[in-house]
Amino acid sequence: MKRPTRTEPATESLAPPRRRRALSAEERALWDSVAKQTKPLRKKSRLLKAHAAAADHETVAPAKAAAPPKSKPAASPAKVSHPAPPPVPKLVPLGRRERSQLSRGRKDIEARLDLHGMTQDHAHGALLSFLQRANAHGMSFVLVITGKGRTSGGTTERGVLRRQVPQWLALPEFRALVVGFEEAHIGHGGEGALYVRVRRRTRIEFS
Repeated sequence: MKRPTRTEPATESLAPPRRRRALSAEERALWDSVAKQTKPLRKKSRLLKAHAAAADHETVAPAKAAAPPKSKPAASPAKVSHPAPPPVPKLVPLGRRERSQLSRGRKDIEARLDLHGMTQDHAHGALLSFLQRANAHGMSFVLVITGKGRTSGGTTERGVLRRQVPQWLALPEFRALVVGFEEAHIGHGGEGALYVRVRRRTRIEFS
């Protein structure tokens, strides 16, 4: 019987390390020319870094607080417009027919006021009160006696009230009470008196 033959372990043969081949002069010159033409990528990396920093700043920076809404100016209170008072009508002179009827007594003179001997202030107040009462009582025609004035040295001086009464009757406070006036007939005083037509009282109706 044969004994098994012993096999000895095979020894691994290690290849010696390869040595780096040195570049020749021509290869080194070619490498240097290629290296000079190659540009570094620094600029692109800087741009990428700048964009990344801006994005980080946008995400980190807190959002600005919204500005509060502007308050509207307070509306000024509406002005209450009061209706303007109606214009006072102008005076209208009496017609010939009315004057004739008054002088002949066909129209009644419902009241008389004699201003003789009064001062201007007294006469003004007395005339206004007289016409207000005539208007309140619904009268149509009244007689106002002013006087003709006095005669001195052959000349006639026109009385103050004779001049003032027509001017007073043209004022708004009197026009609201008087339609018109005319010099009276000589039988009622002539130049020293006036026929005055009283304005009708306005009636106010309530609904």
